[in-house]
Amino acid sequence: MKIDQIKSCYIGPHISPEAFIPEHIFIYLLKGKMQGFDGHKSYSLVPGQYTIVRKNNLARYNKQKEDNVFEKVVVIFDESFLKMYQQKYGVASKSYVSNDVFLHLHKTDLVPQLFLQQEDDSTREKLLNILLQTNPGLENILFDFGMPAKIDLESYMNRNFRFNVAIQRFAYLTGRSLTAFKQDFKKVFNDTPGKWLIQKRLKEAYFLIDKEGQRPSDVYIEVGFEDLSHFSYAFKKLFGFSPTQLRK
Repeated sequence: MKIDQIKSCYIGPHISPEAFIPEHIFIYLLKGKMQGFDGHKSYSLVPGQYTIVRKNNLARYNKQKEDNVFEKVVVIFDESFLKMYQQKYGVASKSYVSNDVFLHLHKTDLVPQLFLQQEDDSTREKLLNILLQTNPGLENILFDFGMPAKIDLESYMNRNFRFNVAIQRFAYLTGRSLTAFKQDFKKVFNDTPGKWLIQKRLKEAYFLIDKEGQRPSDVYIEVGFEDLSHFSYAFKKLFGFSPTQLRK
């Protein structure tokens, strides 16, 4: 099956490019390469491969063009669609334990054949039929509609501090209200979330520049800053010299 005959498409509700994944996302790579990072583990996707990025997680993508082209098929399995599907087909699910954010899926020619035939909302239902048939246990992940459970705060924050998301997101993903999150954070780290995140990110940036030889213009996004000038200002305020001076 030649995937170069398939066109890029996006099926389902709009999803923000923020690092937070609010709904399950199916990604089928057609051209180029993609690297994924979930705060703990790195993943790679090459043409012909597909994955599901699991909801209620943080993830970062790095897209690499091939011959100046990057193409993919994206299908959103949002909660309203999945509930409709579950009611229609009577899908039963069980509790599961999984730390993987990018789910490995077994390849089948049925997937590219589907996208060669059509690209509309009915494709989602047919695609889900195929994925559930070829990936036993996937229903336990997709049809879990519960809220994130309360988890260990220290390990989670040390693993995910690089992601540039609001404090409210961290609270939700660790199974806490914002008030409870701040209270628990103070007990664990003896600091406020905002101050701790800035110092943690700056210390990580120092390591990457000093030990790994990376450029400040590359590091600031990787450690969770939005703006290079703000990163440089905060870096100099903490260490007494700019990131450019450190690299020199």
